[in-house]
Amino acid sequence: MISPASNFRIYLASEPVDFRKGMDGLAACVANSFELDPYSGAIYVFRSRRADRLKILVWDGSGLVLIMKRLSGKRFTWPKPQAGPVTLSKVQFDALFEGVDWTQVAASNSRKPVFL
Repeated sequence: MISPASNFRIYLASEPVDFRKGMDGLAACVANSFELDPYSGAIYVFRSRRADRLKILVWDGSGLVLIMKRLSGKRFTWPKPQAGPVTLSKVQFDALFEGVDWTQVAASNSRKPVFL
């Protein structure tokens, strides 16, 4: 499983994209539709029309990385279409990638310990 560090920003495209697009086409979607920098190191997640496949785009510092996943026999849970991307936490991203309903997952609030 892919598990990004907790300091990554993760953006989810709420509307389906043309899955014939490769990394350059998806990077153009990020720049034009979201007005974000596809080379910032953030993770961008896109879905197919049938919601059984997703593509993940990320700049790792030396090049664009494109990951694709197809679920067998079920669909990914996706938010209703809206303008702009949806921001996910690491926990929500992990649930989405596993095919679990990420909308029911709440990230725990972690705080640094306070020394008295």
